[in-house]
Amino acid sequence: MKPAKIRIVKQSSLALFVLSLSVFAQEPYKGPVPDKSDLPFIRHANKLIPTDVGEAKDDSAKGDTIYSVSGTSATSRTPLTEPSFIVKVEKLNVQQMQLYKMEVKGGQRQLFLSAKPKKNGPRAIRISLDPLSTGLYKLEVQEPLENGEYCLSPGGSNTVYCFAVY
Repeated sequence: MKPAKIRIVKQSSLALFVLSLSVFAQEPYKGPVPDKSDLPFIRHANKLIPTDVGEAKDDSAKGDTIYSVSGTSATSRTPLTEPSFIVKVEKLNVQQMQLYKMEVKGGQRQLFLSAKPKKNGPRAIRISLDPLSTGLYKLEVQEPLENGEYCLSPGGSNTVYCFAVY
């Protein structure tokens, strides 16, 4: 008698385990897909807005670095304080993507990174990365952004993907 009861418990446990896997299985992504690779797009419901891609010029002195991007404002804009981005990847290293707020000075957007980080100085803003399907990722900002100019950049690169929050 006891072996039969054990067998029933094992079968019930297996059924529950299989059921729980199906509940937690990720549904296939059904949202909009970028028409260009290696370019983050801001997601607004079912619409994608490409970020402004460019190269930041760097100027170093005494270990401090100022990164500059021409122009006072990005053409890519969002009212969302915690935007999400969809990226179709071919070569871009999205795992090393960082987000920074830029300051507008002298007709350009700048980011000043000090060799000796200050308590209230610029810091990378927290973002998360989630795979949606093969070669397709979602980046999400994890803290509210103030109105202003921002750039995403892969670590170790001067390539920037700029946008503004208004």
